Amino acid sequence: MAEKADVVETVKQGYAFEGAALELGALLVDGEPNPEAAVRIPLGMMNRHGLVAGATGTGKTKTLQLMAEQLSAAGVAVFAADIKGDLSGISQPGESSDKLLARTKTIGQEWTATGFPTEFYALGGQGAGIPIRATITSFGPVLLSKVLGLNDVQESSLGLIFHYADKAGLTLLDLKDLRSVIQHLTSDEGKDDLKELGGLSAATAGVILRALIGFADQGAEAFFGEPEFDTADLLQQRDGKGVVSLLELPNLQDRPALFSTFLMWLLADLFHDLPEVGDVDKPKLVFFFDEAHLLFNDASKAFLDAIAQTVRLIRSKGVGVFFVTQTPKDVPDAVLAQLGSRVQHQLRAHTPNDAKALKATVSTFPSSSYDLGEVLTQLGIGEAIVTVMNEKGAPTPVAWTRLRAPQSLMAPASAEQLTAAVQASANNAKYSQTLDRESAYEILAAKVQAGAAQAEAEKQQQQQAKQQEEPRPRAQKQEKSMVEQVIGSSAFKQFARSAGREIVRGLFGAARKRR
Repeated sequence: MAEKADVVETVKQGYAFEGAALELGALLVDGEPNPEAAVRIPLGMMNRHGLVAGATGTGKTKTLQLMAEQLSAAGVAVFAADIKGDLSGISQPGESSDKLLARTKTIGQEWTATGFPTEFYALGGQGAGIPIRATITSFGPVLLSKVLGLNDVQESSLGLIFHYADKAGLTLLDLKDLRSVIQHLTSDEGKDDLKELGGLSAATAGVILRALIGFADQGAEAFFGEPEFDTADLLQQRDGKGVVSLLELPNLQDRPALFSTFLMWLLADLFHDLPEVGDVDKPKLVFFFDEAHLLFNDASKAFLDAIAQTVRLIRSKGVGVFFVTQTPKDVPDAVLAQLGSRVQHQLRAHTPNDAKALKATVSTFPSSSYDLGEVLTQLGIGEAIVTVMNEKGAPTPVAWTRLRAPQSLMAPASAEQLTAAVQASANNAKYSQTLDRESAYEILAAKVQAGAAQAEAEKQQQQQAKQQEEPRPRAQKQEKSMVEQVIGSSAFKQFARSAGREIVRGLFGAARKRR
């Protein structure tokens, strides 16, 4: 490694930014931090995205907490998935100790216990937070296919089913709506509609229907429906600080694809709704995508392409995305190439796969005086190898960094504190009560009911005709036909009003406009 003075001067110059910046920590030289060589990220570059990586237990969550605190203090809203519940402590002031203050002093950090404004959410209300739901219509066929584990042919077929529902005005709010549409298409009454879809076979529709039934049996019904979450609520400020929105993910291991894909829906919805702002002094929102490998596992090429496009384009909407995972190889190259900042915690090399991941990680960093293959296995907890994008868009020098300590509580908030925060939130009243307005399920059920009623009426008419010796007078008013009854029904009128107004879908097949 180069001489100590050379390293310190290189880092001092490389991280000397003119504008506001997030303070990550201090350069480590020969095992000792040098406060004069501060390691930072320009606030204006936070929408150029980044990666926080490292093995389990190396401090990734604390790094995320540290960055979220400073973003909030700068007035930038933050969203993060709180996988283990550890991040909830960001809402409470931290607890001081002699050990903590001794550490912060060595890196030049003036530590003050501080809590930050926080909103707590839970998917479908399965947890202590405010319920977050999405409608099936806005979720779209591509994201849903990822959740259901469909192959390319089945994904294409699901897209045709959504196309049919859009054209026919059959609003898909929850899983029972989508099941009703598929059941209709595979029924005797819907055979003609199925034929009009061309590439959709009854067998494939049946496979999708069975996948949906199994999905519902896992408890997924709670995640879809209304009121649908408005992603604009993630962009709030409170007393000049950006609000930190934390999404609780209970039982992640049971539905990993659903959770990761739901996070992608939030990101895609933000992309659809936010206006173009170009380069800004600071982002509107920074989105931390924890357990990122779950999003990319078993994903189709079309799905990965859509992710890469979303990440590439959402920067101009003022949104930064940081993927949090174990190694850079968890992230596809097309996405990894767009991540301007890297905070790499310790990696382990106990197995051949670990060694392969270590080698791949080293190859993603700019050239430096470090032997990264060795250094990355020697990092202590709360240390990381850092390189970020400077204000001119060039990578900064690679720096072995001792990271700052979060000023908020580095432990979960108490259940009483969570409950109080949720009950005090205006969003709780907005999203806590479920809605079930007329949609595809009710419309199709009404059509079936109308058909059954008419069939029964015609049967009775035939029986009455047999019993009567004289034919009915010609002037007698005839009963309404089945078609007339269906057309006159409120369900059909709703159907007719909606029919033909096809939903415009963007990336991931997600609806561009809520209905």
